[in-house]
Amino acid sequence: MWSTGDRRAGKRIQPLRLLSSEYVVRLKMRIAQVAPLYESVPPKLYGGTERIVSYLTEELVRQKQNVTLFGSGDSVTKARLVPITEQALRLQGSRIQDPLAHHIRLVELVLQEADQFDILHFHLDHLHFPLVRRSQSVCVTTLHGRLDIADLAPLFQEYPEMPVVSISDSQREPLGWLNWCGTVYHGSHSIAVRFPR
Repeated sequence: MWSTGDRRAGKRIQPLRLLSSEYVVRLKMRIAQVAPLYESVPPKLYGGTERIVSYLTEELVRQKQNVTLFGSGDSVTKARLVPITEQALRLQGSRIQDPLAHHIRLVELVLQEADQFDILHFHLDHLHFPLVRRSQSVCVTTLHGRLDIADLAPLFQEYPEMPVVSISDSQREPLGWLNWCGTVYHGSHSIAVRFPR
């Protein structure tokens, strides 16, 4: 697990074994799922990340975990919902001129409640790294996007201790030295796919 003290000591954090399905099923955990605010969870239209956050959140609730979803107010979940915005940002059109402002507020509100959770699971890429590094919170970040962008290497070099999860093994290749905890493949939920007979 990761804490500020570990970073200052220069230790590489070991993968969070609490995230394996074996442990999640056995332990009753207090889990914060932190979703981007661009789309609702699940999304009404496009929103691959938000759809995966929904699948994960609902499965954890089904497994009797204590889950809180931080997301847009039009999200639909069986978890406790902390609405950061009234509606998904993209659906508000020109009313939203600075989406980053809403995401900075999101991170602040999550960290204000951080002591209420056993783990914070971020789906915001790297936006929260500076603040989480300074907290004692246990966290993990699923990186849902491309990692072959040159601007990312110096950023992640500054945060080598941050526990991250990939969505495929090939996604890891550009930054193979990150503190990878595992891979959770994106895909379709089995009940959402209907095959012709």
